[in-house]
Amino acid sequence: MNTKRKAATVAVAGTAVGALGLGLLSMPAGAESAPELPEVGAQQLVGSVLKAQPPAMSGTATVDNQLGLPAMPGMPALDAQSARVYYDGDGRGRVAMEQQSSEVTYVLGEREFWSYDSAAGTATRAELPAEAGAKHRNPKANGADPARAATQIVDKLKESSNVSVDGTARVAGRAAYELVLTPKPDERTLVREVRVAVDAEERLPLRLSVLTHGTTEPAFEMGFSEIEFGPQPDRLFEFSPPEGTKVTEPEGDRPGGPRGDAEGTPELEVTGDGWDTVVIGRVPQELRDRAESDGVDVNGMLERFGKPVQGEFGSGHVIETRIGTALITDDGRLAAGAVPQQVLQQALENR
Repeated sequence: MNTKRKAATVAVAGTAVGALGLGLLSMPAGAESAPELPEVGAQQLVGSVLKAQPPAMSGTATVDNQLGLPAMPGMPALDAQSARVYYDGDGRGRVAMEQQSSEVTYVLGEREFWSYDSAAGTATRAELPAEAGAKHRNPKANGADPARAATQIVDKLKESSNVSVDGTARVAGRAAYELVLTPKPDERTLVREVRVAVDAEERLPLRLSVLTHGTTEPAFEMGFSEIEFGPQPDRLFEFSPPEGTKVTEPEGDRPGGPRGDAEGTPELEVTGDGWDTVVIGRVPQELRDRAESDGVDVNGMLERFGKPVQGEFGSGHVIETRIGTALITDDGRLAAGAVPQQVLQQALENR
C-alpha cells in the first residue's frame, strides 16, 4: 500500500467534539441479536484492530449526540443528522453530512482536500503536497469515518486502560466483538468506559460508544447503520464547486494554513495523554464574527450554557457535558477534554 496515502477517509470533527477527542459520527446500537463467534483475547483483538487496513467501502451513519451542546457555525458535528461515508481503500475519502435542509461535504482526493457548505455557499480547497503523509493532512482529513476514529481512540487509550472483550454484537448486519476500554484508577476522567464493536471478519471498528458513571445509556455513540465493502467510483473523490460558490484557499505550508482552516476552526495543541488528554487552543475571532453574523449571540450562549469561573489562568466560562468539559476564557482561549474542570484549569495555568 502506498504509505503516503495510508490515512483513512475525511475527518469532519467539529471544534467542541474534536476537542473532547471523541470523533464525530454516531448511531444507536440497534436490536440485532448477538452472534456466536470464536473466543478472542483482548490484546489480540486490539492488535488486529490496529493492524487492519480499511478496504474500499461505503456506509451510512446517523447522529445520536447526547452531549447537550448547542449547534455553532463551524462545528458541523454538533448539528449533523446523518452522513454518507466513502473510502477507496487507498487513502481517498468522502463524507457528506446532512444538517436539516443543508449538507456539509468533505472530499479527500489524490492531491487536494475540499470542504463545502451548501447552506453558506462556500468551499475551501487545500492542495496536498506530492509527498503528503499523515502529518501533512488537514485535521479534517485524518480519519473521522467511524472505523478510523474508533481505531485512533483505541490506539491512544490502550496503554492507560484495562482492556477486555465483553461478548458480541451485530452492527449494520455484521458480526462483531465488543471491545471494552476502562480507565485505570489513576486516570482523571468523566468517562466510565468506551465500547468498540469490532467487525469479526475485517477487524474494523463499526461502532464506538462512550458511557459515563451512573447510567447505562451511552452519552455518545458512533458507527455505521449500513456498510458495504467493494470498489467505489473515482468520481466520488473529486469535487467541483457549484456555480456561484465562494471558494477560498488557506495560506501557509500545510492544508488548513497556520491558524487552522479557512472556515475559522482553531488550531489546537494537545497536552497530557490517555484519558487525561486536554486540548488547548484559541477561538479565532473570525469564528466569533461568523457566529454573530449568523445571528448567534456567543456571549449569551456562554452565559446560558456555562458558568463563570476564575483562577490563575484568568476568567471565563465552563461548559460541562456528560462526557466532557470545555473552558473558554474571556480573552478567547479554549481548553477541553473528557476531564473535570480542575484539570482544564491546571492545563491553562501550566501552559
